[in-house]
Amino acid sequence: MRAFLREAAGGLPRQFWFLWTGTLINRLGSFVVIYLAIYLTQDLHFSQSQAGLVLGAYGVGGAIGTMGGGVLTDRWGRRPTMLTAQFGTAALMLTLGFAHGFWQLLAGAWLLGIFAEGVRPAFQAMMVDVVPDRDRVRAYSLNYWAINLGFASAAIVAGFAAQVDYLLLFVVDAGTTLITALITLTFLAETRPARVAARRARGGPGLGTVFRDRVFLVFLGLNFLIVLVIMQHMSTLPISMSADGLSPATFGWVIAVNGLMIVAGQLFVPKLIDGHNRSRVLALATVILGIGFGLNAFAGTAAFYAITVVIWTLGEMLQSPSNSALVAELSPSLLRGRYQGVNSLSWSAGSALAPVIGGFVQQHAGSAVLWLGCAVIAALVAAGQLISGPARERRAAELRVSEGVVTSPAPAATETLHEEDVTPPREVRVPADD
Repeated sequence: MRAFLREAAGGLPRQFWFLWTGTLINRLGSFVVIYLAIYLTQDLHFSQSQAGLVLGAYGVGGAIGTMGGGVLTDRWGRRPTMLTAQFGTAALMLTLGFAHGFWQLLAGAWLLGIFAEGVRPAFQAMMVDVVPDRDRVRAYSLNYWAINLGFASAAIVAGFAAQVDYLLLFVVDAGTTLITALITLTFLAETRPARVAARRARGGPGLGTVFRDRVFLVFLGLNFLIVLVIMQHMSTLPISMSADGLSPATFGWVIAVNGLMIVAGQLFVPKLIDGHNRSRVLALATVILGIGFGLNAFAGTAAFYAITVVIWTLGEMLQSPSNSALVAELSPSLLRGRYQGVNSLSWSAGSALAPVIGGFVQQHAGSAVLWLGCAVIAALVAAGQLISGPARERRAAELRVSEGVVTSPAPAATETLHEEDVTPPREVRVPADD
């Protein structure tokens, strides 16, 4: 066991563990988004479409937050961006808890999305900064493990807290976010590369470079489609279970299966997928996700829903670390925050549209059509992963070579930066039109 733990978690830098601890604490109190659909439909008596619009507003705010957060991460720095987003999230979480009108909740969810999702690019860029390339799959698996350990605990506890008072969910969520912000303030140092800061002062490549990177955009398009499927577990799945007569507490236990499985098995995933073609791993993961969500069309009991969660969780466990490590490899150091921001945009856009589209389909066509449609989307994404994989691997290999030049040892503090020290070599540009 000691040997396994050394292999799974040994040798990672100290700052990574502060990031990991903040993730765990924050996720232990992540109640609101899990139960927001139930809160809106059962406690405030909104329609399914209205609930979908509120959840969609959160996603729209998240899209703005990730883009703004990505730019600020490169220009302002990782640490100040994280602090602003975390303190803002805590304040807005409490504000949303006391809102009851539809338009108040719509505006509050939109603002909360901006701040809550604005931290993602800075967090991911800092992790890439401090973790060497060879350890990133392990690091992302460990971070994903922490996310789901917190998620599993939060889902169970929040199910009972919701039966007492929904306001309690907002208060605890705000409190854990505040603790995470204090960890950032106290223990995390700025990691933005010095040469990036120098280059920013002189002007250089910007956000448009990311949107001209066709290989990266194709990858994000596929990611966006699968996010539409995955995020149904936060919006339409609890509504389906409620329609089958299952309580919020039952939903909490069922969805906690997802977190418990990841906690039990995620640390074994890096060794399992090591040496395998990443595009095939991603394609297989997507197929498994599609089967799991598709089977919800036939579910009606807590046990059946739990089985579907087991299946799609297996796909999620394979997909997440491979996906995150690939985004890191496709991100030039000069634009790391922006690439992470645009990557988060695919999640935010998917989170915005998933409840709106899912709620509309569920209300007008029925749950069976919704879940079978998820299976079809997943099959199409799996095919896309296999087709586009070779171009991604070529791009990652090219960038590894060029970044080997850029990330050579920085000049000593007493040395003068010359033009070649602050200007990226020609290889760092995104190759045109692969």
